[in-house]
Amino acid sequence: MASISLSVPILVISLWVFLVSPAQSQNCTSQKFTNNKLYANCSDLPVLSSYLHWTYNASNSSLSIAFVGKPTSSDGWVAWAINLIGTGMAGGQALVAVKQSDTYVVRTYNLSSYRSIMPANLSFEVWDKRAEYSDGTVKIFASLKVPENTEKLNHIWQVGPGLNKTTGFLEMHSTDAENLAAKGTLNLVAGTSSTNTTTNGTNGGNSTTNGNSGSGGISTFGNTNNLGLFLGLLLVLVNLLSF
Repeated sequence: MASISLSVPILVISLWVFLVSPAQSQNCTSQKFTNNKLYANCSDLPVLSSYLHWTYNASNSSLSIAFVGKPTSSDGWVAWAINLIGTGMAGGQALVAVKQSDTYVVRTYNLSSYRSIMPANLSFEVWDKRAEYSDGTVKIFASLKVPENTEKLNHIWQVGPGLNKTTGFLEMHSTDAENLAAKGTLNLVAGTSSTNTTTNGTNGGNSTTNGNSGSGGISTFGNTNNLGLFLGLLLVLVNLLSF
């Protein structure tokens, strides 16, 4: 009987940890930025533990974004790009956050081909670009001018190991399935990503999450597996209390 009494508080604590764990709460609607800026839409991107926040202003064809990615090493890089001529990396106009000394800065890359990955000006105007690092993630902030009357944009995101210490060039990212699948389409008018399903965002805009990635959150369980685990633990607790 004493062992059961001891098990009850332990199980209660376990349930509490499950509910408030960062893995469960990490979704785009729970993320806050140091400048307290809010975006109209956000998306839990389906691969690479990445997130995108954005606001599209049709009156001046501007797109303001905050991309959140997790580098593959302590000196790793993260990147977000749009492609006006295709769906892959070739032709992409990229914003890449790289580590210089102890801070992250944003470089621009015009990816004219898979063999040409050099810093270069983009084919459109970009401003207010900056990067910051916190809690193991790198955030890219920027505003950019997109072609007038654009309704959809192909976008790509990526993470990599860092800069080559000899050449200063970007080290190649992994070619795992997740890396190769890191692309999608943004619907600027609807505020959604075509690779994801849509739910209501907490800031009055839209939040998009992929069914396999899970949105997490204290009040919203990320997926059916997590919900099943929670209900199972709750059932065990009820049975213990009934003794």
